[in-house]
Amino acid sequence: MNGSGKSKHCDVCGSTLKRNGKTTAGTQRWRCIDCGASSVRKRGDLARRAELDRFVQWLMGKDSQAEIGPGGGRTFRRSTQWCWNIEPALSVTGEIHGQIQMDGIYLGRGWCCLIAIANGHVIGWQWCDTEKSAAWLALMELIPAPRAVVIDGGSGLASALSRAWPETRIQRCLVHVQRNVRTYLTLRPRTDAGRALRRISLALTRLTTTEEAAAWVQALNQWNTEHGDLIKQRTYQQGPAGFRPAGVRSGQAWWYTHDRLRKAYRLMERLAKNGHLFTYLHPELSDVGVDSTTNKIEGGVNTHLRALLRNHRGMPPAHAKRAVEWWLYTHSEKPAEAHTLIRPEHLKPEPKAVHQEERPGPETLGTGYSPEEGLWARKGWAGRPC
Repeated sequence: MNGSGKSKHCDVCGSTLKRNGKTTAGTQRWRCIDCGASSVRKRGDLARRAELDRFVQWLMGKDSQAEIGPGGGRTFRRSTQWCWNIEPALSVTGEIHGQIQMDGIYLGRGWCCLIAIANGHVIGWQWCDTEKSAAWLALMELIPAPRAVVIDGGSGLASALSRAWPETRIQRCLVHVQRNVRTYLTLRPRTDAGRALRRISLALTRLTTTEEAAAWVQALNQWNTEHGDLIKQRTYQQGPAGFRPAGVRSGQAWWYTHDRLRKAYRLMERLAKNGHLFTYLHPELSDVGVDSTTNKIEGGVNTHLRALLRNHRGMPPAHAKRAVEWWLYTHSEKPAEAHTLIRPEHLKPEPKAVHQEERPGPETLGTGYSPEEGLWARKGWAGRPC
């Protein structure tokens, strides 16, 4: 007996059915009074729901396909193949958040995922090849402007913020600022100026009041007063074959002698001037509780995404992206149940169009040799002269 399960008539003779115990799986068995045919009610929607739940459970866990369900890995792949057709997506709610953290993560060769979270939950994502302004704008257009945004300074993000959320206050991740300064100065700077500037950068994450922040800015200005002449020194090209450090173009007449020291100072000086270092200490945002780092998105989202792909390594890029989307969807604030996303087109997708090339016919006029004209090369006895 097939169908929705509400019919109580035999499919063979149309007579009334009566209960006839249960199967070993616990499903109700029915028996026809007249012909004696035995059957069970089959509901395809419940089977598809169970398959999708098992599919999502496998994606979110560490078990292999052979371990997740009965029948082995081949049975699991065959029964859940249609689940890859479902593309989970978050609906636009229009909620205005106090703060949003945004970051991009590269998960494969040539594809990157831009992620936005609020209150520890995913609120949006956008696929792109690199972190660029157009991709960030596509993500921000779906989210109302928050009061503050915490970023790590990725490429294209600053331009997109000025266009999409011009009134939103920006907080640069202090840990990323320290990493950038460490990249320029190394862990053990050789000069006294470099060691002093590194100590100033290390103090960034220990500031808790506006007074301490003001003292930090004063210390940075004092460093510039003492070592400002050092970062202005220039080295001029000595002949065509002279030494040029990395990053200096061929034919460039001069460059800054202590270029990396200069870049480290200019980074912190520019962020302090723009007001992007101490937004988390601003009195007007005390009710929001702005974070000073992007640790919630890097440690709470990016780390788990990398672990997801590591647990299921070997997936093709299309499946890997779909697995990332399922993780982001299930970790949103109020995700709908997975089976509510099932559509008829997911179960029976349209077949892909096969491009058939035209087979070329015989040549009517050509320049090749033909045996009829005797103009082709022959070997063996037939090719011997008479």
